[in-house]
Amino acid sequence: MGRISGLFGVHGWVRIFDYCRQRGDILGYDTWLLRQGNEWNEVRLVAGRLQANNVVAQLEGCIDRETARTLIGSEISIRSDQLASPADGEFYWQDLKGLTVLNMAGETLGVVADLLETGANDVLVVKGESELLIPYTTVTVDQVDLKDRHIRVHWERDY
Repeated sequence: MGRISGLFGVHGWVRIFDYCRQRGDILGYDTWLLRQGNEWNEVRLVAGRLQANNVVAQLEGCIDRETARTLIGSEISIRSDQLASPADGEFYWQDLKGLTVLNMAGETLGVVADLLETGANDVLVVKGESELLIPYTTVTVDQVDLKDRHIRVHWERDY
């Protein structure tokens, strides 16, 4: 969702580099998960606002500049149950990662390892015998089946 990128003022506020499509959307979640190293800790958002071109926030227990300084570089996430349910036919990237990708002939092409945002459309990064980059479009993706954990695509093994 974002990253704590710096300090703001002397009362424990921090600057946020917001990964959300709409700047400031991260402030719509009252509980954040902060990752420092390999450890995740839940914190409550006390206050936040847009300040010029920045997002700034005050977190519970962060009352001075020195405490805020220890949070710089922390990754910000939220629990998946805080997300709105996607519309029919839409999926969160995290739900697609790990799904097996099959072509229309039933051949296994690999597993979704990652996704890329290109501006025009998202792209599935599929790891199998080789790495495939498959556009995530209505023309290419025929079916996503989360229950059976696969994606069926109009794509040949040798594209």
